[in-house]
Amino acid sequence: MKKIVLTLVAMMAVTCSFAKSNETDKRFDMSCDIYRLSVVLDLDERQMDAVEAILDDFSNEMQSLTTLKGPQQRFRIHQAVRKDAAQMRQVLNDKQFRDYMRILMVTLRNRHL
Repeated sequence: MKKIVLTLVAMMAVTCSFAKSNETDKRFDMSCDIYRLSVVLDLDERQMDAVEAILDDFSNEMQSLTTLKGPQQRFRIHQAVRKDAAQMRQVLNDKQFRDYMRILMVTLRNRHL
């Protein structure tokens, strides 16, 4: 009986540690549905391809930041967002860019980044 209880406790501890690491990874997952974004921003075909490539790069960069902690992580997030904004600025017009930045900032705020 004692072995069963200890086994259950060990399994619960391992499960909780995996759940915690997955939760952190989800915060940094910046992938999105490009079709829905193209509808909201009213993108044409050329813009859609460019935005998809930029978002893929941004998502990969944000995923690489999951291992960092503290001020270094916040600095690198700030750099990644600025780089993403500069690239989007070249592709989108003023209204589209404002809408995109609003969506991005709300997303970052909701994920506590």
